[in-house]
Amino acid sequence: MLAEAARAFRDSGQWVEIVDPQWRTVYMTDDLRLGAGFMVQREPVPLGLHFFGADSLHARMQYRTGPIAVDSTRAFLMAFGSWVLEDTPGGRAALRDIVDPRLRDIVDQLPSSSPEFVITGEYAGYGVDGSRPPMVMTAIRLRNRDGRLAGTAVIQKPRIMISVLATLGAMGDLAHFERMQSVATAGRRPAAMLFADLEGSTPLAKRLSTASYFSVGRRMARTADQCIIDAGGITGRHAGDGIVAFFLAENFASESDAASACICAARALRNQMVEVARRTDLQPEDLTMRFGLHWGATLYVGRISTAGRTEITALGDEVNEAARIEACATGGRTLASKNLLERLTPDAARALGLHLDRITYTQLGELVTATDKARRDAPSIAICEL
Repeated sequence: MLAEAARAFRDSGQWVEIVDPQWRTVYMTDDLRLGAGFMVQREPVPLGLHFFGADSLHARMQYRTGPIAVDSTRAFLMAFGSWVLEDTPGGRAALRDIVDPRLRDIVDQLPSSSPEFVITGEYAGYGVDGSRPPMVMTAIRLRNRDGRLAGTAVIQKPRIMISVLATLGAMGDLAHFERMQSVATAGRRPAAMLFADLEGSTPLAKRLSTASYFSVGRRMARTADQCIIDAGGITGRHAGDGIVAFFLAENFASESDAASACICAARALRNQMVEVARRTDLQPEDLTMRFGLHWGATLYVGRISTAGRTEITALGDEVNEAARIEACATGGRTLASKNLLERLTPDAARALGLHLDRITYTQLGELVTATDKARRDAPSIAICEL
């Protein structure tokens, strides 16, 4: 029975811990272990330990969420303690001896009667910079076919309504969420970078109504993100009409594959902009995008989460260089750096229709379209037009 329940909770991605009839931990879903590790690592399971015992609480205090372990465990006992009391041979006195000393005052207050099937409660959860958004906890009795108690499932979730979660995730891509999760811990990550921006956005914004221009921007953002995600990249920030994406080498079989994906995403986005223009009654030339593609060998990539949003960002000189390349790609061109193209294997280049041995490069500062910032910050970057 418990194994069957464990598989169901695991496969549905729930945050669940299962205890046996003596309230000893027998299972914790991987998602809950990851949550306890602040989405960075899966914390160990205190198997065989009483949920409210001193050894179990000590183990939980070693988690990344350890600072809230005592408070949350007290909240659990206050919510579910009537069941724990009911399941403990020897009653209240025996339970006082079992639980951690910091929980004994709660044992004395526990009611002797309890609901039969389900109990809910709440505790202050774990957040960023001391924020503790509430978590909802629900305990459900698990029984064998003959009605005997097999154990109890303790389910946790943020106190955000499922309808809100569904809205946030409705347009999400699970593989992309996993790629974002993989950079929860910031670090050095080589990657191909795609920078893109809409040319002539100011006159277009003046020409269109505010509502129409908003619709254009929304379609562009959705289209860009989809092209990036389909190519295996990670979407970065959206600033105005600008788009940033990263194609981490660790997410591909090789650096060549990452560079290829970056080029493919740029080409796909350029092609899709024609459809965006058509759907908004514009001409293709009204939505001309310029692209800068570059390789970052020393990028420092990570996730920034705040109360308002979560985004992936990267730091390093190569990020600034990519921005300078994109700014010089006026006229709807795609400029790619030598550093990016020379990551391609001969087979990958041929698949993209590129002949690496025939390409000649120009220093960024020598372009007629070079901006003052490009001449100042990255004049010697070798680039070519794709």
